[in-house]
This record gives sequence, C-alpha cells and structure tokens, in this order.
Amino acid sequence: MRVLGIETSCDETGVALYDTDEGLLADALYSQIAMHAEFGGVVPELASRDHTRKLLPLIQQVMDDANVTASDIDAITYTAGPGLVGALMVGASTAHGLARAWRVPVLGVHHMEGHLLAPMLEDDAPEFPFVALLVSGGHTQLVAVRGLGEYELLGESVDDAAGEAFDKAAKMLELPYPGGPQIAKLAEEGDPKRYRFPRPMTDRPGLDFSFSGLKTHTMVTLKKAKASGEMDEQHRADIARAFEEAVVDTLVIKCRRALDKTGLKRLVVAGGVSANTRLRERLSLELTKRNARAYYPRGCFCTDNGAMIAYVGAQRLNAGEQDTGPMRAVPRWPLDSLVPPKSSGI
Repeated sequence: MRVLGIETSCDETGVALYDTDEGLLADALYSQIAMHAEFGGVVPELASRDHTRKLLPLIQQVMDDANVTASDIDAITYTAGPGLVGALMVGASTAHGLARAWRVPVLGVHHMEGHLLAPMLEDDAPEFPFVALLVSGGHTQLVAVRGLGEYELLGESVDDAAGEAFDKAAKMLELPYPGGPQIAKLAEEGDPKRYRFPRPMTDRPGLDFSFSGLKTHTMVTLKKAKASGEMDEQHRADIARAFEEAVVDTLVIKCRRALDKTGLKRLVVAGGVSANTRLRERLSLELTKRNARAYYPRGCFCTDNGAMIAYVGAQRLNAGEQDTGPMRAVPRWPLDSLVPPKSSGI
C-alpha cells in the first residue's frame, strides 16, 4: 500500500510517500521559521496562508521524486490534530479533495501519535512495549506504549511544555526564534558552575512536568544581573547553560522514574526537543547504568514532518480504518483517547 502523508499542524508543511512493503519512498518539508521569526513566534493566520501556498507544490515534488502518479497512490493520510485549527484545515481539505478526485481512502491521524511512532521509520526500530518521552512544541508527555493505539499517559506538563519554555527563555535572552537550538548553541559557551537553576517537580513523587517556575527563575536571574551591571555575553551564556541543564536534568529524572514504574527497558524520545545534544548525552549515560536503551527518529524527523503521518496512517489504514464522514480538524485531542484498531498492521 502506497500512502501519501500530509502534515500541516503548525509552522511546517510536510509531505511524504510511504510504501508498506518498500518503506519511505520520498519526503519533503517546508519550514516557516524565517517568516515567523520576525514576530518572535508562530502567527496562526500567516501559517495557514503559507500552508495553502506550499502544500500542492510539495505534493507534486514528492510524487516526482518517487516517480509516481496519482494512479500509483492507494490512500491519503493527514494530520487531523492537535494543532492550529486553520493550519489543520488546509491539510484536511486538501487530503479529502485529492482522495475524492483520485478515488482512494483518506484518514485523519493524531499528530502526537506520529511523533510517538516516528522511530519506527528507522532500520533499528524499537519493539513494543516501551516508554515514550514526547517533547514537541506545546507537549511534554511520558507515555507507556503497549501497541498501536494502546497508550497510557504517565505524566505531562501542567503548564509550559519544555519547548515553550525554551522559546520563552530564548526571548528573555534576546535570542531569535525558535529558542531551543539558539539556547543550546549559546549554552556551549556557558560556565556550568556559575548558576544552578531549580529542577521543577523533581522533589516530589509523580511524573508530571512544570516549567513555568523555571521560566520565572530565569527572568529574575537576568534582572538581577542587569541591575548589578554585570550582564555581558558570558553572563548570557552562563544563564543559558543553567537553564538548559535544568530542563535536561528534569526530563532525565522523570524518564528514569517512568522506566522504574513500568519496568520497561526501552525509551523512545521524539519531538523537536529530542534533537538536543545534551539531553541525548544525559539519557545515554542514565540508560547505560540501567541496561536500557533509547530510540530516536533521525534528525529531520524530530520536528514535524509528513513521513511520520504517512507511516502512522498506513498502519491504521492497513487495519481497516478510514474517514467515513467529513474532514476532521481537532485543535485539542488527548493522545490517550486513541484506541487500537481492530487488527494492527505493524
């Protein structure tokens, strides 16, 4: 089965073609980062308009790269949520329109399920069951994964997600959007001994996250440094280092607890923050001690992409699912509300 996947949940337009026998045939991604950087964050209306401009050319590009025509495509999948409703509607309406024109099934899938299973696109894919740390945009979640659609939410952010905290801290440090890569780059020059920021919600049991207090601590530290006249480039780097260390340590501690709670030895880490080098290094050290292993999607699939949507959609289509009504665009959609298909194609 050859499945065309469409991702338009936020500020990246992703398209891919996945074959259940041959694997990923082609993928393309257009990022709107440069456009939104001017405003310091994503502007929903601009995002929707840009998806409208870029989506059809990207679909044609992917089909050309894979050397296929419409008659070679067996189904279409798209991100139905969660995400920005206008952006979601661009992908949903395009998918449904093409599906009707090409007379093929169409299916809306869950964006975070795409991230969750993105490592399945790799040659050395994890086996079920595993624990997943999802750190993508406005989501920071720990999930016990028993199979396709069998998800138990172990913990999640009660306020700012890790990615949002990175973006807000970067703005305080006068770094460009998006904040995660910028803070990581600046932190390389920082002195790890100058500041130690709190590791939020690690002094109590549980697997939930909270990064709003860490954001406030960063703001207070910056104000004190500026008021004392000590603020310079080295101070900025030291604060960036302390902030990054605090986020990474918090994520690692919670992952360790999740593995202890479930008794599992496999950890999937996915979403934009999963590309953070310091996070990967700390997790590697921690998991080696526990005879456990981490799995990541390749770098280009850490952020939003069409390949993960094509893959997840292919598994659910193969199990008999498809949209039977109007298109879906669901801004809020809890991951643990998903259910397994009647028969899994994985």
